[in-house]
Amino acid sequence: MRSGPTLQDVARQAGVSTATVSRCINTPERVVEATRTRILAAIDQLGYTPNFGARMMAAKRTFTIGAIIPTMENAIFARGLQAFQEELHRRGYTLLISSTGYDRQVEQDHIRALVARGADGLLLIGYDHDPAAYAYLEQQAVPALIAWAYDARQARPAIGFDNRAAMTVLAREVLARGHRRIGLITALTQGNDRAAGRLAGLEDTLRAHGLPRDALQVIQTPYGIETGEAAMRSLMQSAMPPTAVMCGNDVLAAGALCGARALGLDVPRDVSVTGFDDIDLARIVTPPLTTMHVPHREMGTRAATALIAMVEGGAVPAPQELPVSLRLRASLGSAKGG
Repeated sequence: MRSGPTLQDVARQAGVSTATVSRCINTPERVVEATRTRILAAIDQLGYTPNFGARMMAAKRTFTIGAIIPTMENAIFARGLQAFQEELHRRGYTLLISSTGYDRQVEQDHIRALVARGADGLLLIGYDHDPAAYAYLEQQAVPALIAWAYDARQARPAIGFDNRAAMTVLAREVLARGHRRIGLITALTQGNDRAAGRLAGLEDTLRAHGLPRDALQVIQTPYGIETGEAAMRSLMQSAMPPTAVMCGNDVLAAGALCGARALGLDVPRDVSVTGFDDIDLARIVTPPLTTMHVPHREMGTRAATALIAMVEGGAVPAPQELPVSLRLRASLGSAKGG
């Protein structure tokens, strides 16, 4: 029975030692580019498949990282997770992704399943998770890193941004344009500390400007263009329609633009619309969205680096806050008479 190509075969064809081939497979960044290119060409020509089982036994790790996200239907996670996966791959790790549909029991099931499959570490979105989940991960000695959120009051390792503070920046700009009747279309805030933080940031700003509670109308809805459109129709057909509608993300805001158009309203002449996240959609809708820019790719890359450091060294990194910035575009105008 003929066996497949071996590590020794690759080393012989590439003209290097077996140790160099092993290093190229396990830690490619430690091998100079010319040598790495020659080894990879030999692997490709021979059809060599590394024995990762032996590697796992030697390192006592599976070189697998799990990421548990609320949904795969929301484009805001795509760019950050792509960068996260790219950095993991560069460092010799594989990514497994699960989505929970914002259901805590489903999340618990996925956490246990990923740990059972040997995940070396987990990426979690936001801080708001069942305490039992955190306790289980600590019991199993599986490192977990928070992303897409940063809260100075929290001690858990995190790489993200302050959702509350970010929405405050955007809300101040809306009020500076003379708007005093505000609508907010947001994701369901229960179990979603990112959405809850953005709502709190808007409420903080309205309160600081002395506006009454009824200056703000809030509709909580699942993420989606269709749900954003339906929420916009509801807001604009209310007894006191807002002059500016702020949305919890750019997908909801794109739906709000559709809703305004269906009602015959001009944006921003009749009503302003803002988003959050600055995904590609924000720039291609008509009119382009004023939104908060989130550095998704930087967040993903940093998260991968930090989580690998936790897995390999056991050190708990200090929380990192990434800056967000306002992107002013045509969907935000001045209030009539403002």
